[in-house]
Amino acid sequence: MPNVEEAVTSLEELGLTEYEARCFVALTRISKGTAKEVSQVADIPRSRVYDTIERLDRKGLVSVQQTEPREYKAVSVETACRRIREDYDSRINAAENALGNLETPDSKDDEGMWAITQPQHVTDRIVTFLDDAEDTVHYLVPATEVVDRKILAALESAADRGVRVYIEVASEADRDEFSDMGSNVDVVVSNDLNSTNEIYSEWPAQLLMVDQESIVATGIKESDLPDVVDQVAVWTYGHDHGFAVWIRELLDDRLEIRDEDRSTDE
Repeated sequence: MPNVEEAVTSLEELGLTEYEARCFVALTRISKGTAKEVSQVADIPRSRVYDTIERLDRKGLVSVQQTEPREYKAVSVETACRRIREDYDSRINAAENALGNLETPDSKDDEGMWAITQPQHVTDRIVTFLDDAEDTVHYLVPATEVVDRKILAALESAADRGVRVYIEVASEADRDEFSDMGSNVDVVVSNDLNSTNEIYSEWPAQLLMVDQESIVATGIKESDLPDVVDQVAVWTYGHDHGFAVWIRELLDDRLEIRDEDRSTDE
């Protein structure tokens, strides 16, 4: 009975024990029942039904009828989900308050080089740096397919705050991805991004520098799955880190060369 097992697993993932989940699912299926009946439907020892039902009762998920023998009834699915959600919210709030009261070190705990292997976490790191931007953003994007709406929104938000945003893309078609972002956004086509090289089945995807200190460098990898792009990254924070120094120097040189080319054209 896959539906039963799926329901049990779902409840376990929400914090119930296996026996609690099996008893609740059993009572949902039979409306009400004795310990013997619950044991048979839930396929758990009868001796464990009593303490399990007591815990479910304390959580507000079952009702106990004082008959002989006692009968048990599950609350409605809607009520159960609401009470589980309330319990979860309460635990999250307690954890948030406890963590918020911890003493934090004076120095930044994210200094150094860090690796990211999950594509969504790559996007989250880029958005975090963009949200903290105060002065400049320099963003190179050889592979625009990895730029999702969260990054576009964070770029636009930075520009709206007065941050100067420089974006380099590989083609005119890619340039359209960043259109209508306002006067603080400078989008140019850099032909050298059109010829990035494969290294161990990986290609450059994004390079971000914020306020000349926060840096994310990402690459895309081949995937055996259709329409799936695997992305890995390294990031660093701080003026004095060697990686940051080199990237800052290289990207500043690109801006200087571009400004010189503009002056020559004019």
